[in-house]
Amino acid sequence: MSDEPRLTHLDAAGAANMVDVADKAITDRVAVAEGQVVMRAETLDLIVSGNAKKGDVIGTARLAGIMAAKRTHELIPLCHALLLSKVAVEIEPAPALPGLLIRATVRTSGQTGVEMEALTAVSVACLTVYDMAKAVDRFMRIENVRLLEKSGGRSGHWQAD
Repeated sequence: MSDEPRLTHLDAAGAANMVDVADKAITDRVAVAEGQVVMRAETLDLIVSGNAKKGDVIGTARLAGIMAAKRTHELIPLCHALLLSKVAVEIEPAPALPGLLIRATVRTSGQTGVEMEALTAVSVACLTVYDMAKAVDRFMRIENVRLLEKSGGRSGHWQAD
C-alpha cells in the first residue's frame, strides 16, 4: 500500500463511496472545532444582555449545535451514523472581535472519528446566531470554522498550529 495521501471516500474508479470501517479498531475518539460570528458591538451587547427579539441567542445556538452534531450523518452524505457519548458547545462573548467564539467538543467510542460532528456543531451554532440576530445586523460574518484537535484511531492525536 502506498504512503501517498489519498482521498479515502473515492474508489479506484474515482466514484464516491462510504468508507468501510468494519476492520478498524474501536477506540475513544474526540474532536474539537471552533468558529466565530463577527458582528457590530451593539449586536453583541444585545445578545449578551438577553434582549434579542427572538430570545436567548446563546442558549438556542448551543442547543442547535448539539442537535446538529447528532444529525451530521443526515447532512453530510458519506458520514457514518455514530453513537455520540458527549457533545459540548461553548459560546463566549469576544468583545475584541466584536462577536461570539463558538467551540464544540464531541466524543465517541467507535471505529471512525467525530471531526465532522464537531465541525457541524460549530457551523450550525454559528448559523443559528446569524439567524437570530440578522434583523439587527446583516453585516455579521461567520469566520474561521476549523478543526482544532482530534484524537483516537489509527492516526492518533493531531492538533492545529
